[in-house]
Amino acid sequence: MKSRLLAIAICLATTAAWACNIPVFRYALERWQPDACEVIVLHDEALSDAHAKMLEELEAAARSSQRSANIVVQRSRIGQDKNVRNRELWLTLKDSPDVKLPYVVVRTSVNDKQAVHGWHGKLDQFKPAQLLDSPARRELTQRLLKGDSVVWIVLKSRNQQRNAQVKQLLDRELKQLGRTMQFPEGLGLPGSELYAELPLLMQFTVLEIDPQDEAEQFLIGLFRGFHPDAVAADEPLIVPVFGRGRALEVLPADSLDAGTIGDLTRYLCGACSCQVKERNPGFDLLLQAPWERELFGEAGQLPPPPKEFDPNQAPQLVPIPQGKKK
Repeated sequence: MKSRLLAIAICLATTAAWACNIPVFRYALERWQPDACEVIVLHDEALSDAHAKMLEELEAAARSSQRSANIVVQRSRIGQDKNVRNRELWLTLKDSPDVKLPYVVVRTSVNDKQAVHGWHGKLDQFKPAQLLDSPARRELTQRLLKGDSVVWIVLKSRNQQRNAQVKQLLDRELKQLGRTMQFPEGLGLPGSELYAELPLLMQFTVLEIDPQDEAEQFLIGLFRGFHPDAVAADEPLIVPVFGRGRALEVLPADSLDAGTIGDLTRYLCGACSCQVKERNPGFDLLLQAPWERELFGEAGQLPPPPKEFDPNQAPQLVPIPQGKKK
């Protein structure tokens, strides 16, 4: 099995003022705002009244005070949009016979250089309600807000034996880690206070998704975009999720073993040595959730913003197996 280096950017503390003994998963839950998922509408003529109304309703639903969503809608008119990324996106699509304007691309940014398209298709085929919400994402949100430290999503394959092997491995290792993992020392001291009312738990659960589930096609398309070779080989995909729906990584099943599960869990349960979200690995899932209200109440005390950091601090590299070549 070959390996690669996943850059886990940890801004190491240089003074006592930097000390933070809150577990990464809890710090992320209380203090990291999710990045926006982009809905890019490519068009060459003015949108119809029906299309314009649909996008306005999508934006209104995303801003709902009850269940806000981390989403932004961009209307990109061909030849007039000054956004470089949108222009480059159109150049990659314009010669495809399947692309008919107006066209929608749902883009999730993983980092400054990589984006994954969780869904794309004609605007007439676009279903805003299915984009904003799904049963698996509601369940994921509920578990995170009840105190689950990490929810391990498993996108199953057609190979039922392989699915069972992955589930058995996760259940066994996560049960053991839940018994043996310790919270960082110094939790609750100045600089390491907790503000949310929910209990602090070492609790890890598994959430399986059927690849044929029509209601989950947005998540399925997003995860498959990371490892098309693994999907072609009929391998399940595993995604550890923490905080407010931040996915640490998408792992093919053939790269998952007890050591990898332990390493990733220890990282997420260790002291948050980098308080700046952008310096940590992962990407944010599109979820519709009232995070602030559920965590802190209507008039609860919010955590202070993170301190300044040294942008020249080099990241730490942690080896994570990438799996066997097929």
